[in-house]
Amino acid sequence: MRGYMGLNQLARRLWRTLSSIKTGVVLLIAVVVVSAAGTLILQRPMTDPDEMQRAYSPLMLRILDSVGLTNVFHAWWFVLMLGLVSISIIAASIERFPNAWRYFARPYKVTDEAFRRGVALHKQIPLADEEGGLGAIERALRNTGFHPERIVRNGVAHIFAERNRLSQMAVYIVHASLLLIFLGGIIDGVYGWRGFVSLQKGQSVSTVTLRDGGTRELPFAVRCDGAGQENYKDGSPKRWWSKLAVTQDGKELQRKEIVVNDPLIFAGVRFYQSSYGSTGQMDKLLLTASPRAGAGKPKDIELSVGQTVELDENTSVRLARFVPDYFVREGQVFTRSESPENPAVQMFVESRNTGKSVEVWLPEIPEVAHNQESSYAFEPRDLQMAYFTGLQVSHEPGQWAVWTGCVLMGLGLASAFYLVHMRIWAVPLLDSHGQLTLWIGGAANKNRDAFEQRFAAIVQNVEEELRNQPQRVQTKQPVACAEEHVAAGV
Repeated sequence: MRGYMGLNQLARRLWRTLSSIKTGVVLLIAVVVVSAAGTLILQRPMTDPDEMQRAYSPLMLRILDSVGLTNVFHAWWFVLMLGLVSISIIAASIERFPNAWRYFARPYKVTDEAFRRGVALHKQIPLADEEGGLGAIERALRNTGFHPERIVRNGVAHIFAERNRLSQMAVYIVHASLLLIFLGGIIDGVYGWRGFVSLQKGQSVSTVTLRDGGTRELPFAVRCDGAGQENYKDGSPKRWWSKLAVTQDGKELQRKEIVVNDPLIFAGVRFYQSSYGSTGQMDKLLLTASPRAGAGKPKDIELSVGQTVELDENTSVRLARFVPDYFVREGQVFTRSESPENPAVQMFVESRNTGKSVEVWLPEIPEVAHNQESSYAFEPRDLQMAYFTGLQVSHEPGQWAVWTGCVLMGLGLASAFYLVHMRIWAVPLLDSHGQLTLWIGGAANKNRDAFEQRFAAIVQNVEEELRNQPQRVQTKQPVACAEEHVAAGV
């Protein structure tokens, strides 16, 4: 029995802690701080590994990876934090919602003496007759945007009007929006993934490389039909773009030119433009081939590595090798770096008549080239390098909940900050001297200074109308004022 009571007490204490506003605020601040860290610390896989190593020392990078700070939004502890905040919001809402709902669903429309004493903003206006006062306050309320309601209780008429009652529930709209946002974050953390692909023009892939080094197969393929970079006048990059096409079973399903922050979205998978650069390899070489014997006209040709082009009916040329940043050592051609500066190309001019193949180098390298033995002389016109486009790929199945929550939060915050719940009551009373008066009271949940001005305008409107009404003798004493007579000793 004692064990059961102890568990029951522990459960109540845990419930009070979870439903506490302080607990929710502390957890929410923790989530915000960790999310901010996730925007400041370079995140995998969208950041290039070389850039990560340049930004952090090896020890710091190991620490960040081990605690999950390089992939914050998919870390298990971040998902746990979102779950705890969500539970705290649900507990706080369950604890306070019943009272708030009763206040919202059944507003206090009829006043009694105790209630009227608690209303700070009120005014009593002398009346010549009850109906004239009730009509005047109803018209004044309609003129200021209220919709008055007349309630008869125990033979006495009460006037009630309000505006923006929904603002009382705005906090729960915000709670619901936070729960949707956190739900989306939890779904993305558990079921979502991010990766990276690199494409060259004409290349298609259906496999994404994930952060942990694994791969994920897509049910479709994405093809790069072109990529490029636009620069400012000073040469700095202005924007990167890629022309992508989605294909499946040989059919093209979707096509889009993407830029930064404008992804291609297909089947819930997003392809973001994240990088662009040279592969260090040649795409095309544009040449002018001229016969050495003088028979025939010069011919413009295009060559790619491994491609063969016919020069005449007996002669062809094949591009065998492209060497960026070349140098020669011991009769061999090597490359120093992937820089396209100082390039060289190796070609073979082949004759069908003699079966002879002549090695040609551009530029001519005396140690290895036999350019003079070729029946054609070659003049380079342009060298086009191959470029790659880097695409960040993500599958975030919880985004619908995140965006719905953001829209809902906007509505909730607008209701909480800009909508003022205003309530006005009116009832005819006999004052302590037995004089018939119209008691008017008002309350607002925020922006009370502006409400006081509106309330004063309503009271002034009623007073002016009553002064212009013809005087009539009151023949009926308000029933609801019996309690006022007793309280006054009448």
